[in-house]
Amino acid sequence: MCGIAGFCNRPVNWREEILKMNERMYHRGPDAGGVWSSSDASVVFGHRRLSVIDLTEGGAQPMTSASGRFTIAYNGEIYNYQLLREKLLREKRVASFRGTSDTEVLLEAFEAYGVEETIRQCKGMFAIALYDSAEETLYLLRDRVGEKPLYYGFVHTPGELQGGNSEGQKSFAFASDIGSLRELKGFDNEINTEILNIYFVHGYIPAPYSIYQGIYKLEAGCILTLKKPFMEPRIQPYWSMKDVAVYGQSHLFQGTEEEAAEELERLLKESIRGQMVADVPVGAFLSAGIDSGTIVALMQELSGGHRVKSFTIGMEDPTFNEAAYAKEIAKRLGTEHTELYITEEDAKAVIPKLSYMFSEPFADSSQIPTYLVSKLTREHVTVSLSGDGGDELFCGYETYASVSRIWGKMGRVPYALRKPVSELLLRLPIKKKDKIFQTKSMLLGAKDPAELYELDNREEPLALKLSVNSVTAPYKYTQYRYGEIKELNHNIMLMDMQMYHPDDILVKVDRTAMAVSLETRVPLLDKDVVEFAWTLPIEYKKRDGVTKRVLRDILYRRVPKELMERPKKGFSIPIEKWLREKELRDWAESLLDEGKIREQGLLHADVVRRIWRGYIENGVWRIQIWYLLMFEEWLRSAC
Repeated sequence: MCGIAGFCNRPVNWREEILKMNERMYHRGPDAGGVWSSSDASVVFGHRRLSVIDLTEGGAQPMTSASGRFTIAYNGEIYNYQLLREKLLREKRVASFRGTSDTEVLLEAFEAYGVEETIRQCKGMFAIALYDSAEETLYLLRDRVGEKPLYYGFVHTPGELQGGNSEGQKSFAFASDIGSLRELKGFDNEINTEILNIYFVHGYIPAPYSIYQGIYKLEAGCILTLKKPFMEPRIQPYWSMKDVAVYGQSHLFQGTEEEAAEELERLLKESIRGQMVADVPVGAFLSAGIDSGTIVALMQELSGGHRVKSFTIGMEDPTFNEAAYAKEIAKRLGTEHTELYITEEDAKAVIPKLSYMFSEPFADSSQIPTYLVSKLTREHVTVSLSGDGGDELFCGYETYASVSRIWGKMGRVPYALRKPVSELLLRLPIKKKDKIFQTKSMLLGAKDPAELYELDNREEPLALKLSVNSVTAPYKYTQYRYGEIKELNHNIMLMDMQMYHPDDILVKVDRTAMAVSLETRVPLLDKDVVEFAWTLPIEYKKRDGVTKRVLRDILYRRVPKELMERPKKGFSIPIEKWLREKELRDWAESLLDEGKIREQGLLHADVVRRIWRGYIENGVWRIQIWYLLMFEEWLRSAC
């Protein structure tokens, strides 16, 4: 796990700039740093290294291939690199390797098989910058599901370019951390106000957008190609979650549920075996849930008799505490378990660090406990496996059941009748605090389950009126036409896997773990596991009120069912309670000061005031308050 950065056609003092970019993401790779430039300095790479495989200089980056043609700066891990290495040697594509790193294997594979064919053969998580000196072409590549971040775009170029004046020109730049792009001289990209309404609905900014104009996130499963003179990037997918889902649901697994569980267990073991490979200590997050329990159970079986290190944090408030259950699961599995009970002060102390940690507005409040469990884990290991992905792939969220239930009742009524009734009800002078009436009125006007899902996840339509810019960039999932998958739940799960999972869950895990230099790996997001999951009938995932059935089948062979059958509390903290207490309330009110909001000119001060008062007086807009505070805290640190 590392951080990468780079640019094309920057000023003559390129070394100073790339070192600043590297320094901004020091936390992503505290073990070493390196820089590289092409012969004419038109392309420059930077790298910060967290040493995980081949801890010697043989694994240092940026790295150039044996022939000198390809140079790479790379963040992530290729889990099947040893098989790829053996293939290269067997086919005599490589005479020998200088070291034992997956980076070197990647480089030689790119030279042997080409860029796209190589990446199709790779299983792993990655954000890659690759320069082909023979073709004078830069490639940026991102893993299939979006585990590793990669920002790119054009930035003003001050001073003198290599070979000429740069006045009025822009140069291409990229980085793992958008904060690194801000280190470039001439960075004056304005806030992307068109994306703010989407942020205030979801609490995150979905790819391909970012908080800045002209800066984008490379979408999962895509390759960006940029040929000299590095001005016209071309983006194409090499793998598509939508295509995999559509294909899988049209080619359903024909075996029994028990056979499906057996095949899933085989695939998960193969995934976990590859992800446990490291030259540093490896552990795992363990909550009281099905997903992490399954991962840790299989890790323990594959550990060769060694006790897996597992980690949990707890809180004294029983409403938010699952640590006792996690401890019991760890005892049953025989792991070496570490738990830490955090205090309210521990959690509150994280808040000032969040804007730097995420570098753009991000407001999933579970970012706080995720950071704290990562911090605990990093004290003992360098790599940690997690159970993320289980809810989205195996129908675990309550929202899926809610959408199915509501659509089952109202979907039979023609849209032409429902829509005008919805608009009429929304115009009635009902008090804003009657949130149930408001929500039901909105849902009645949904044209299909996809829109129903969007509305059901929006706490208040007032959020769309926060930004002074009335223009809203299109939702990413509008690119997905509802109905390509016949089964309703799988349609909603696909929407989550296209946006919510990569742009919220995976962002949260990557940024909080990297803030403490911890590498996280996610076995459930293995290519073969994901592709198999999409072939399963919904009955193998959810039936008779039981979710994630095939995962439970695997876990219950190792952990008593009664230990797992309890209401899910989630990975959350009592942020609503804290915001009403003096310390955080003072902080919140200072950020939402009406004068400051008006001076910024980005949000409607009267709407902000209505949301804050509604929250304090009536407990409404609970979600939007955190979204607002995280935006204003980011804005204060960025300006």
